[in-house]
Amino acid sequence: MRYVVAVLALVGAVVSGLALEVHYTIGTTPCSINEKWDCGVVNHSSYSLISGIPVALIGIAGYLGLVWLGLARQRAVFTLAAIGGLVFALYLAHVERDILGVWCLYCVISLADIALITLMGFIWLIADAVQRQRRRW
Repeated sequence: MRYVVAVLALVGAVVSGLALEVHYTIGTTPCSINEKWDCGVVNHSSYSLISGIPVALIGIAGYLGLVWLGLARQRAVFTLAAIGGLVFALYLAHVERDILGVWCLYCVISLADIALITLMGFIWLIADAVQRQRRRW
């Protein structure tokens, strides 16, 4: 299970890296599909920075932290961190939908990825608890 969550977290880091590239790109980006799907609008908005740090860079760091926690078998901390990442991604989705009115394809992929990672974290915790219970019998 630890390798599955690590790979999913690496996927998230790559997607965040693509979003970071868009953040620093001035021209048209590959994910600028139409007026409702435009990564450039999202990644150049005032919401794309927190204290001067690009949100995509925070995403890369968060996903790499999840890789480390997963490989280190820190199940509970991993799951808590994943929940934090999911809450943050849901907030960003709210910004896209309700404030900007534009979606970023990379952000949506990242949201799906962190949701899956969080689900896998819960499954990992439950499987570990079941295994411990079986050992007691």
